[in-house]
Amino acid sequence: MKRLLVFLFIAVLALAGCVQTKTEVEGSKDSKGKGKKTIEVLGMAASEEDMNIVRDQLVKNGFDVKLNIQPDYGSFSAQKDAGNYDLALSSWTTVTGNPDYAVRGLFKTGGDYSIVSDSKLDALIEEASTLTGDEAAAKYKDLEQLLVFDQAYIAPLYISNKYQGIYSELVNPKTVHLPKSRAQVWESIEFNDSSKNATEPLILHQTISSLTSLDPIKGNDGSINTLNTNMYVRLVNLTDTDDVVSDGSLSYNHAISEGNQEYYFILRDDINFAAVKDGAAVDTGELVSAEDVVFSLNRAKNPKSVPDHRTYSLHENIETVEIVSDLAELQKKKVAGSDQSVLDALSQHLPASVTQLAKDKGTVNNAAGAYQVVKITTPTPFPQVLNYLAHQSGGIVSEKQVTSINTYDVASYDPDKDIAYGDQATVTEGTATYNNHLYASGPYILVKKNDYEAQFVKNPAYRVGSEYEPKIAKINVRFIADNDSAVSALRNGEIHVLQSVPETKLDIVKSDTKLTLHTADSNAVSYLQMNTSGRAVSDSVDLRKAILYSINQGEFISYYQGNKKPAVSTVSPLINTGLKLEADNAKVKEYLKAYND
Repeated sequence: MKRLLVFLFIAVLALAGCVQTKTEVEGSKDSKGKGKKTIEVLGMAASEEDMNIVRDQLVKNGFDVKLNIQPDYGSFSAQKDAGNYDLALSSWTTVTGNPDYAVRGLFKTGGDYSIVSDSKLDALIEEASTLTGDEAAAKYKDLEQLLVFDQAYIAPLYISNKYQGIYSELVNPKTVHLPKSRAQVWESIEFNDSSKNATEPLILHQTISSLTSLDPIKGNDGSINTLNTNMYVRLVNLTDTDDVVSDGSLSYNHAISEGNQEYYFILRDDINFAAVKDGAAVDTGELVSAEDVVFSLNRAKNPKSVPDHRTYSLHENIETVEIVSDLAELQKKKVAGSDQSVLDALSQHLPASVTQLAKDKGTVNNAAGAYQVVKITTPTPFPQVLNYLAHQSGGIVSEKQVTSINTYDVASYDPDKDIAYGDQATVTEGTATYNNHLYASGPYILVKKNDYEAQFVKNPAYRVGSEYEPKIAKINVRFIADNDSAVSALRNGEIHVLQSVPETKLDIVKSDTKLTLHTADSNAVSYLQMNTSGRAVSDSVDLRKAILYSINQGEFISYYQGNKKPAVSTVSPLINTGLKLEADNAKVKEYLKAYND
């Protein structure tokens, strides 16, 4: 989304690049006993301010603190995998706008990014996912109580706002969206001088240059969320305020039938896959079809469809995906909570009335009334499935192209010799495997990248002539890891949009007449993740609670001049459960005593 998953971590350690062996890690563990407890905090340099505040708060409450700084996400991950931490400063953005996404992948046993295994927590996640309104709020309160206050698996720090800087001397700020959840919307952006749209590149920014994967189901982090969101169209989208809509998607309309277990989508026929030939985007002539939707979502929900599948848990509530061939089914089914038929709901604002359901993509002709309809079923009522379909991992890929590239056996996949669809090596200049095999169903396609930037061009067969046709022909995404350098680049016009302006630089952006600052609410929460294996904090809930009650969120909010908000969990921006974390030195002493006794 951002959507986006982003882990932000910090510390200062001389041997930052070294990964300890298991023996070394075990040999460095503190034993339970009297005196100060040493806590190792793992992180990346981008969040130095936060880590310094955490360190000071822990020291004031009787801990020794060892800070383990890593320069980038890759080296952080290596340290984390080796178990070299007690706490890791983490950040999660719910890029789908629904509370289930804020917990399922992070805290459910076996979740994509979960290191927690708690059957009670698992049950609460499942129960809450089926509820809405006050019932959902009550269940998520129970979930937060267990996650944070009973077990202290995490210690919340704050909720962030979103601050976007625009080089408005060149770019029209009215055309630049700042959604609460969804990743940056590229196709709407225009230059002030519209004649430049076809000739000048729009320069955007991201911090991470190493891309996890350009296969939308194989990554869920800040390196690819925005890129894949703009490369692959989805069945639905999120508005800037997190409403699920068909606008700007592969569907004209969507409908939920009675029972909230069947979801129907009527597909449009004005999007073809784009490919790259001789450095330019070309129309393959291949319709983005219902067959591709079925293929894409079946592989999205199957944890074994690709090696290192990062997003399957988001789609595990999809039971079946199928093409509807019987028009009578749509006529008989009623929309949930309505007397309207599903057919009538799907038939709003079409280019022609539905006269038949196309038997395959070769017979689709919307102008003549022939449409494709896809039905998704869930095993239990689960309206939040729509939010997951709006996630970048719900992007539609080409069945023909992906199957032609992924010819390896998944069980014996060797990344050193097998080239998977979406491997960044195939678009990276200078690599032996440079051979762009991407097929894009979205508004843009990645042509090539290097350590400096990634270059995208407009899909020539995406919604041509509509308001959703991409306005700017070429977009370059500049890689700048340092926030201060990114702000300087924005002020100099070296980048045109900075999606995340640091709170410490807001006054600079506001005072610069060449820039415009956009502000919006965010679903981003920063928190400390407790190590659940191999450390004292893993085994002692008393020690974890002592850390929890050492955290004073007010100090973070003060440091950021009021531009942060209190948090309890990753659910906090979405549902107010009424719970609140307050620093309490007396409780810290109580839990440390219980730990030492």
